[in-house]
Amino acid sequence: MSDRTTRDQIVEAADQLFYRQGFEHTSFADIANVVQISRGNFYYHFKAKDEILDAVINRRLADTRTMLRRWEIEGREPAERIRSFIDILIVNQSDIRRYGCPVGTLCTELAKLNHAAQSDANKLFTLFQTWLRRQFTLLGHVSDADTLAMHLLARSQGVATLATAFSDEEFIRREVRQLYDWLESCGEGNSRCSSCS
Repeated sequence: MSDRTTRDQIVEAADQLFYRQGFEHTSFADIANVVQISRGNFYYHFKAKDEILDAVINRRLADTRTMLRRWEIEGREPAERIRSFIDILIVNQSDIRRYGCPVGTLCTELAKLNHAAQSDANKLFTLFQTWLRRQFTLLGHVSDADTLAMHLLARSQGVATLATAFSDEEFIRREVRQLYDWLESCGEGNSRCSSCS
């Protein structure tokens, strides 16, 4: 097994454990057990847990960029691309109901810990914000694109949080339908589109 493959496996395992258990509650031993490598081999790749966290954040940033590029290619219209963002709530609903949003939970935990990597983790939200702002601009909402992007981010985070609290699948589906309706009201520069809807 090559060093790169082992390192990638460590980062992938850490990513899942940080999501499911939290960064603070995940130990080197937890990650090593999942990857099934010795502690010595583990320390060859990572000397500190913060190094793993940096690698996890970088992996998530790269994966998010890839996903956003894919949505750009697959979605013919900006509204269709924005629906891809909304659909995350449905596609990942079983994980969201159990663990929350992977971006939101990590950013919240690092903020509580006052961790130095908090600003790096927040870049995940910034990626979504920038991408959504661009889509709303293309949809004809030049002056309020950022407001609409932040509204959609906030609404999706609220849905994820409450879905976790109540573990209610129908709640997620209902909220997604409402977000679709809201997005439809945002049609080509439609002034009826509001961040309060």
